[in-house]
Amino acid sequence: MANPHRGEVALVIDGERRVMRLTLGALAELEATLGADSLVALAERFEAGRVSGRDVLAVLVAGLRGAGWEGAAADLRTAEIAGGPVAAARAAAELLARAFLPPEEAP
Repeated sequence: MANPHRGEVALVIDGERRVMRLTLGALAELEATLGADSLVALAERFEAGRVSGRDVLAVLVAGLRGAGWEGAAADLRTAEIAGGPVAAARAAAELLARAFLPPEEAP
């Protein structure tokens, strides 16, 4: 079960329910991977709907790694995500929101 108080979000990948969360280390990795000016700018891109598949993939990888996963982006490129790209984008947006908002305000 994903714990929103810890910033966790669940997503089914290749038939397996995975819990993700953006730790400080995962956030730093995400910032470096995307070459983002700031994580706030990235969150604003998600809020405005101006995200790319690369953004979504990077957030999911960072969230999985923050929860202990040792895979790489290449592992997710061919993965079956329940709900498809829309569910992946929603989970990525929710991860970012939970990283920056108190649990009672996050989606």
